[in-house]
Amino acid sequence: MDTMEIRRNAIARLIDENGTVSFAQLKEAFPDVSEMTLRTDLKCLDEARRILRVHGGAKSVQVVIGTDDYLKRKSVRNISEKQTIAQKAVTLLRPDTTVYLDSGSTTTTFARCIPDQSNLIYTTGLSCATELCNLAVPTVMLPGGMLNRYSQSVFGFSAIRELERVNFDQTFLGITGYHASSGFSCGISDEAILKQTAIRQSEQVVVLMDSSKIGIKCSFSICGLADVDIIVSDGKLPADFLAECEKYGVRVL
Repeated sequence: MDTMEIRRNAIARLIDENGTVSFAQLKEAFPDVSEMTLRTDLKCLDEARRILRVHGGAKSVQVVIGTDDYLKRKSVRNISEKQTIAQKAVTLLRPDTTVYLDSGSTTTTFARCIPDQSNLIYTTGLSCATELCNLAVPTVMLPGGMLNRYSQSVFGFSAIRELERVNFDQTFLGITGYHASSGFSCGISDEAILKQTAIRQSEQVVVLMDSSKIGIKCSFSICGLADVDIIVSDGKLPADFLAECEKYGVRVL
C-alpha cells in the first residue's frame, strides 16, 4: 500500500469516526499535506463514494444516507466537552416544569446529570429515557413514533402530533451542525420537523452543542439563532459566532 492510499484511508477513517469534518479540521489533522493534495484526496474519495464532499469539508456516507450518525459512534467523541455542557445545562433545569429533552449523545450525557426532582420530561431519545430510569421522582414520557435504530430515537408523524399537544417550559435541543447560511441543522427531514415542533411549543429553547458543530451544514435546517434563547457549549466557540449570538440576544454558557 503506497503513501497516498494510506493517507486517503486515514482521511476516510477520520470522516467516518466524526460524521462530518471541516476542511480546517482536515488541515489540522494532516499538517504536512498541502491544501491542493487534500482537496484532490477528497475529490477521489468522493468519486469512490467513500465520503461525500460538502461545502467546507466532507461527510460520512452513513450520515448522508439518513442515519444522522450512529449514537454509539457519537457517544465516544468529545466526551469531556459533552460532560462540560451537561454540567452547565443542568443548572438551567427548573423543578416543577415540563421539559422536552431531544435525542442524541450530548442530551444523553445531560440526562445522566438530571437531579431526582419533580419534572414532566418528554424525550424522543431512548438512551435519554434509559438514563432517566435511574430517577424516582420525574415523570418521563416517550412519544410514540418510528424507531431510528442508528440514533436510538423515535421520530415521525405520531411523535410530532404528540408533541403538538404539550406546552413545554423548556426545550433542550441537540443539533448536528451550525452554519451561518443555514442555521442549525440535522441530517433527517422528519427529525428536523420534530425539533421545530418542540421549539414552537416551548417558552425557552436551549441548544446543547460543542464547538465542533460550528461550520457544519447538514441537509435539513431546523432554525436560526433568532429562535434560540440559550446556547450551552464547551467554552471554545469562535469569536464570530459569539458576536452573532450577541446580535440576536442569545445567551451563551
